[in-house]
Amino acid sequence: MSEVITIANQKGGVGKTTTAVNLAAALAKSGKKVLLIDADPQTNATTSLGFNRNDYEYNIYHVLIGIKKMSEVILASKFKNLDIVPANIGLVGVEKEFYDPKKKNRELLLKNAIKPIKKSYHYIIIDSPPALGPITINSLGAADSVIIPIQCEFFALEGLAQLLNTINLLKKSINPKLTIKGFLPTMYSSQNNLSKQVLEDLSHHFKEKLFLTKKKEVLIVPRNVKIAESPSYGKPVTEYAKKSKGAAAYTDLAKNIIKITTANKKSSTEKE
Repeated sequence: MSEVITIANQKGGVGKTTTAVNLAAALAKSGKKVLLIDADPQTNATTSLGFNRNDYEYNIYHVLIGIKKMSEVILASKFKNLDIVPANIGLVGVEKEFYDPKKKNRELLLKNAIKPIKKSYHYIIIDSPPALGPITINSLGAADSVIIPIQCEFFALEGLAQLLNTINLLKKSINPKLTIKGFLPTMYSSQNNLSKQVLEDLSHHFKEKLFLTKKKEVLIVPRNVKIAESPSYGKPVTEYAKKSKGAAAYTDLAKNIIKITTANKKSSTEKE
């Protein structure tokens, strides 16, 4: 049973790419076959796994404009069970393609591109751009579920209503099966009263959509220097600093995802 999970938040700097990369790596480390799709023109997910623009000729842009199949742009990372579809700054130009009135099912280009390779992976993680544009719409249209990182700082919930509204509209139109997997508090500091307030607000409004630790506490990603350092070494934090608090948080997140998937699969089997 394969699952496509999009990491989305139109607000920048919330730990979206960090979550996409490290969740993918943690799932792969647990023995799952994982594909990370970098759908962000900033290409940070690609560089976070040690790739640069000289390592590949084709990327997700060429898939979205129909020049290449998804299978033709997949790269094997140096980490076991983890592949990536890279991005390039040229991806910013793909929006012109989406606005071509001759294009049919423009919102489903990514979903249709994923279909032929979906069964080859347990999980496909999509890192979407920090905007509610055509690429993010495609990323949500292709997803079975979405994880929303929330930065534990001022204006944390700003714009969240817009994202939730977009998700609801997509459920009513192109992707009725889309669900919110959960909200993930990021950059949390126990020394900061604002972090505590944001976590309290999230717990109040979205209690049923927060991930939990073994101790039944809300799973948070702490403000951790190892998380910040790891991309410059081309490694996820689960490989760069295996015993760090950041690595532990994303390992816990992966366990949550696997647990939810297993429960959903069991429920689906029982209904059949």
